[in-house]
Amino acid sequence: MKDKSNIIANAKRTILAESEAIANLANFIDTAFEKAVTYIYKSKGRVIVTGIGKSANIAAKIVATFNSTGTPAVFMHAADAIHGDLGTVLKDDVVICISKSGNTPEIKVLVPLIKNYGNKIIAITGNVDSFLGKSADFALNTFVEKEACPNNLAPTTSTTAQLVMGDALAVCLLELKGFTSKDFAKYHPGGALGKRLYLRVSDLIKNNQLPKVLENDSIAQVIIEISEKRLGVTAVLKDDKIVGIITDGDIRRMLSKTTEINNFKAKDIMGKDPKSIHKDAMAIEALDTLENNSITQILVKDDDNKYVGVVHLHDLIKEGIF
Repeated sequence: MKDKSNIIANAKRTILAESEAIANLANFIDTAFEKAVTYIYKSKGRVIVTGIGKSANIAAKIVATFNSTGTPAVFMHAADAIHGDLGTVLKDDVVICISKSGNTPEIKVLVPLIKNYGNKIIAITGNVDSFLGKSADFALNTFVEKEACPNNLAPTTSTTAQLVMGDALAVCLLELKGFTSKDFAKYHPGGALGKRLYLRVSDLIKNNQLPKVLENDSIAQVIIEISEKRLGVTAVLKDDKIVGIITDGDIRRMLSKTTEINNFKAKDIMGKDPKSIHKDAMAIEALDTLENNSITQILVKDDDNKYVGVVHLHDLIKEGIF
């Protein structure tokens, strides 16, 4: 085994080499890129993304990015395309073909077939003077000086450059379409990401109990309410409106000073003007409020400013939002 002391140095070298190559891609963004984006945007068809080898893996990722940002896309492996899968390409589709060299045998067979169908081809290639680069309607340059691989063999920097160019296409199309976070939520309904985009406060409180006491209720009643409702807090109400909040921490602080609780009422120890949030607010807004104020619960109001529930930090953790 070689000296392990070089591991950190090699990792840093790899990251810096790739980051420099990616930064240089900005110099290759020209009118061909602009025309490619515009053509996809105006197209009535889908985007078919194809490649061979590691470029095929990058193609699949670009397809996923397109689909998740509102641009319908389909992956087609270049080798499979020339053995039957070319039927994937429909009349109005745009084909993005990815190849570092632009001269691989499969690409040389595939490109003329696509052009015979009348479909436009966008090349993502490290060699714009290659067969692919010259045959494409729009050639996007992803040239890199060398791979991060010390032998300059394994596709590393070159595939990263391809991926970034695909991201640039997707983001430009996203902005042209006016794609919003609400649109994004439609394509990501599952998992924590989707919940951040569509889950509302009202969804969080529907299974929670509603701890509440009145201003003149005794501390004993307050303790019972907090204990029974198991949210570590209770709202203090007057005419169904929130006038204060009492947490289990407030109870502990009071008891550390005196045990004569019969002398106190809810209004004596409550925190006035507590933080609250509307029931229709997004759950992520509740999380931001909790974090910004270093609290673990927030009271919830409706359109009439009436108290309707409590959001606890544990609710957000349970939903995977925190």
